[in-house]
Amino acid sequence: MPFSFAPCPIAGLYEIQPKVFGDSRGYFFEVWSERDFTAAGLPMIFVQDNQSRSGKGVLRGLHFQKTCPQGKLVRAIEGEVFDVAVDIRPGSTTYGKWHGVVLSGEKQNQYYIPQGFAHGFLVLSETAVFAYKCTDFYHPEDEGGIIWNDPAIGISWPDLGMEYYLSDKDKKLPAFSALGSEGKQQ
Repeated sequence: MPFSFAPCPIAGLYEIQPKVFGDSRGYFFEVWSERDFTAAGLPMIFVQDNQSRSGKGVLRGLHFQKTCPQGKLVRAIEGEVFDVAVDIRPGSTTYGKWHGVVLSGEKQNQYYIPQGFAHGFLVLSETAVFAYKCTDFYHPEDEGGIIWNDPAIGISWPDLGMEYYLSDKDKKLPAFSALGSEGKQQ
């Protein structure tokens, strides 16, 4: 199998390492294979691919969709990011807990985040090209989010010795406590 699947401390999250074939010409690897992911217990259908480029200190998130949740397979094509998932699944024993993974274009590792998680990332390198596959389409009217530095969650974002750059929208996201008992933002 050209992938190794490592479960993370929060059920449903996986760090995935593809087998990279490299030589003097460069490298080749499979990013995703329906057959291999299904055999690993991760059957999914992707409907949309997204990509962004950001500079050092850019923090995007924490985002989710309220009624049309997305599973995501995320990776850094170039550069390095600290990628975070926060469990917002109602009734989950890890509700409100987070897990982070450093993703890098050099290592080519990936992070699978299923439906029911808020997601965000911080760029650690001078620039990063970040890509992700989604299991549902983006619905702008269905956006939800949690403020990145909510003490109720307590994410240990890396100290870059600089202020993070956030969009105006991300600076105004509500606290985790704004989620209702059903894990939906009111």
